[in-house]
This record gives sequence, C-alpha cells and structure tokens, in this order.
Amino acid sequence: MAGRLTQTEVEFFKREGYLRYNKPVMKPENFAALHAHFEQKLRAWAVEGAGKSPEAMDVPHFTDTALYRWLFDPQVLDLVESLIGPDIILWSSHFLCKPPGVGKRVPWHEDSAYWGTALDPMEVVTVWLAVDPSSPANGCMRVIPGTHHDGYSEYVPVADPDKQVFSTEIRQDKIDESKAVDMTLEPNQCSFHHAKLIHGSNANTSAFRRCGYTMRYVPATSRFNHTVQAHFPAFRVYLARGQDRAGNHYGDPTKINEAWVNANPAERLKVKALAG
Repeated sequence: MAGRLTQTEVEFFKREGYLRYNKPVMKPENFAALHAHFEQKLRAWAVEGAGKSPEAMDVPHFTDTALYRWLFDPQVLDLVESLIGPDIILWSSHFLCKPPGVGKRVPWHEDSAYWGTALDPMEVVTVWLAVDPSSPANGCMRVIPGTHHDGYSEYVPVADPDKQVFSTEIRQDKIDESKAVDMTLEPNQCSFHHAKLIHGSNANTSAFRRCGYTMRYVPATSRFNHTVQAHFPAFRVYLARGQDRAGNHYGDPTKINEAWVNANPAERLKVKALAG
C-alpha cells in the first residue's frame, strides 16, 4: 500500500489501534498557515461561541471552507493512504482546544460509539494533529493499546458533567488504565487512532493551552447511512482522494454546508463571525 508510513508503522497501527508520528506532518509553511487560521477562529469563537468552551469546535469545516486546504493536504492524505488505501473520504474534523487551567477532561470513550451504524464498515482513522505542544501536563490524549476490536462498550454517566467534554464514559471496570499510553506531541506532529480504540484525556490544569485538530478519514469502500441518527441528514462527507467505491453522495468543499446551518441555527453566527 502506498503512502508515507513504513510497513512497520502500518503493522503497529493495525495491531495496537494507534500510532504516534513524531515527525512533521505538513510542510512548515502550510502548518504555520493552519496555526494562524486557528488563532483567527479562536478569536471569532469569543463572538459566536455563545459562551461554550472551545472544546466544542466540532465539524468547523461545515462553515469554514478554508479548512479544506489542510484537510485535503497531500502530505496528510499520503499518511492516511498508508492505512486505508488510495480512495479516501473525509468523515469529520474537530478542533479540540483545552484552555490553560480550565480545559476539560475527555472521558474514556470510543469514537465509534457516538457514530453507531452510520458507517459500514466502521473503519475511521483519526489524524490528531498537534497545534500546540501536547503532554501529560496539559492534558494530552491517552490511549489503551489494542482495544480497537469491539468499539461499542458499555457507557455510564460521568461524575461532575460540567467538568467533562462528554456526559458518559466507559465503565471503569472495563478499562485497565495502567496500560494507557500518553500521546506526547510537538506542533505539526500527530497521532493516529482507530475509531474503535478506547481513548481519552485528563483535564488541562497547566498554564499552557493544548489544542489539536482531529482530521477523520474513512476508506471510500465504507457506506455512509445518513438516516441512522437525527443530525446525520444534514451531515456531509467529502471525497478527499481517489474514487467512490460504495455509492456515497458527497458534499461540495467549495461551499458552506447550508443544510447543517439550517438545521443548527447557531451555526449561522459562526459564518458571520468568520466573515466579519
């Protein structure tokens, strides 16, 4: 399989469900442009975020078409191709920004549990791109290796939900935290994880911000079922590279996702804030 990763790295990912990539992901000038763009978005968030914590900057590409420059960056897609092949769908993206001192904990979870049966098969690979340095001190992502063979664990309500990004988490007796691995990264480095891998992160109690951009991809052999959950009819996937292999319908990356904006009126503020 073509791509930037070595065969050893690919085999490690398949076996363990994650991979830490401590090398530059993008060309320096491209990463610098993304970093500057995020800083602009964070300033706009103060206007359009309606009091929400910046951890909530989910699917920003639906209202900010500039992001496709980086989501479709050949350097990124060459890495992804190593893991899922040459026909690549952009599934989603999310800026996960933990402010210093108050950044929330991300409970132990599997991404697949939130997406249910929306994709068949559920073969999403997430590129977790470090915008800031990410370490245990400021709440880096942590993974439980080899836990990507189920993906639909039993969840229970979290304690102190105001301090958590999600309201539920995997039952503690189902997780061996002694096996957790910290995804320590420098800016423009990344980690990869499978949608079914158990992962999470601690709160950011440090004096330093921790931001990552998750760019999520799936092979174009997977079928997207947009009817399985209430918000999916307005959700759009995008063909990032290669050909469709499953009869999917794709959004236009040159246009704002108007269906999403219309279904979520608060999103209109994001469009206005970025324009102004």
